[in-house]
Amino acid sequence: MGSVIAMAGKGGTGKTTIASLIIRRIKEMKMGSILAVDADPNNNLGETLGLKAGRNIGAILDDISLKPAIVPAGMPKERFIEYQVQSAIQEEDGFDILSMGKPEGPGCYCYVNNVLRAVMSKLIKDYDYVVVDNEAGLEHLSRRTTRFADMLIVVSDASSIGLKSAQRINELSSQLKIEIKKRFLLVNRFNKNIRNEKIKETGLDYLGCLPEDPLVEELSLKGASVFNLDNGAPVLKALNSLGEKIWKRN
Repeated sequence: MGSVIAMAGKGGTGKTTIASLIIRRIKEMKMGSILAVDADPNNNLGETLGLKAGRNIGAILDDISLKPAIVPAGMPKERFIEYQVQSAIQEEDGFDILSMGKPEGPGCYCYVNNVLRAVMSKLIKDYDYVVVDNEAGLEHLSRRTTRFADMLIVVSDASSIGLKSAQRINELSSQLKIEIKKRFLLVNRFNKNIRNEKIKETGLDYLGCLPEDPLVEELSLKGASVFNLDNGAPVLKALNSLGEKIWKRN
């Protein structure tokens, strides 16, 4: 089974950019096949990786729930959903990406969500690494992707409000009964030491911090890909120093 790295964090922490940088490093180090899962309805992961948005799972769920007749006669609905999910995967240079999106219609998604979770469990086995960029609420990790993660990385800033939010995300992941092997706190845009008691309050292990990097901010303003970031960028150097904990497979 692939190593599942789930990213979480409140808006504005740089979570999606960091997820993209992790994908970039795993690709560049040729550590194995990668599935990037954009589970945030804002669908920003593809953009930070330099991709145009493709078909997402939300649209598939809408089609199946609101127009059940699209399922071909004689084909089990489970097989049809699996086929649709496979067709929504974008194959890129060095990694694949699947965007979850968010259903817009009023249909009932209980059945298709259950089937989709089973499909995702199969997909995970086909990749060495699965990097899931979650929305802050983690609902997608529970409902539509998988109830298992090798690692949860909660991205926060250094503020008390940010660290409190990281604590709530950690607590929510426990309430959702998501099986997680390792839980990490990653502080972004900060190059000092966080007090141990503040880290302890989050209930997460401290992974480290990434510095504020003007080169990253410039890319973000341009809407450019993280693959355009120079290898000597401070944030990439810092990520490399933390990398052993992130992409080391047990």
